Amino acid sequence: MIRLSINLWKSFVSAFEPKVTIIVVSYNTREMTLECLRSVQAETHVPYELIVVDNTSTDGSAEAIAHEFRNITLLAEEDNHGFAKANNIAAERANGEYILLLNPDTVVLDGAIDKLVTFAEARPDAGVWGGRTLYGDRSLNPTSCWRRMSLWNIFCRTFGLTGIFPNSPVFHSEAYGGWDRSTERLVDIVTGCFLLIKREDWKALGGFDLTFFMYGEEADLCLRAAQTLGASPRMTPDAVIIHYGGASEKVRSDKMVRLLRAKSELISRHIPGWQRPLAKALFAFWPLNRRLAYSVLRPDEDNAQVWSEIWKRRQEWRRGFSD
Repeated sequence: MIRLSINLWKSFVSAFEPKVTIIVVSYNTREMTLECLRSVQAETHVPYELIVVDNTSTDGSAEAIAHEFRNITLLAEEDNHGFAKANNIAAERANGEYILLLNPDTVVLDGAIDKLVTFAEARPDAGVWGGRTLYGDRSLNPTSCWRRMSLWNIFCRTFGLTGIFPNSPVFHSEAYGGWDRSTERLVDIVTGCFLLIKREDWKALGGFDLTFFMYGEEADLCLRAAQTLGASPRMTPDAVIIHYGGASEKVRSDKMVRLLRAKSELISRHIPGWQRPLAKALFAFWPLNRRLAYSVLRPDEDNAQVWSEIWKRRQEWRRGFSD
């Protein structure tokens, strides 16, 4: 009788435990963040908890979120921690079996979170799971997943082959060129805008490496998950969200400098040592080639000026985070 009562109590408690902890990190994206949170509430039926970290926004995001969503955990920070550390802070409070990273500039469609959790239950060996992303006009946003950086795809990007053959799985392999994301597939990297992972695996990996302030952290996480946990990240076309993209960072040159610095760090960490010097050299000349292309081959003064500034700032990004 006592054992039966204990089992009933455990069943009762488990019914109210979150299956998934959804983490949203916002920074000056008030209206988009509110739209995102509304979509989570409207489209998610699996037991969940929602943790929002506001990285000291100046647009009233924290106040608006607190006013409208009283049943979530809101961490209104006094410092901008960046994407990686903010997610790590939230994950420390997570109680769900799974952790879902969700960008604030997204909209959950047609039960996407439920479908992603169902997919994870059906494909447990993957270890990291992602879905399909669309732009605001509902056209395909192919940035939900990536192939790992390699000597070959760095060569193709530096010499413009990715632009000449955007739909080629050979010359645009990093973006899985030619794949319309309508089929289930193994991938190397699931983008952090919509990434599901087991909480115990997140802990085993130590979460995001805080070397990455913004950009590259999910690539590093997925590659470490494959190396140390035997994960095989997988994407499903059934879990669909809108991802507007780039909402919190408006200055293109600053964004690219951050991105290039993160990519340079990924080369140092995840490309074989014997390939690394050539990969670094090729990668360093990519912005210069872009500047030349916009100056000579396809004249575009605005883009040429942006890439010229990025090239001038190469000391900021070419060595990754080694400084």
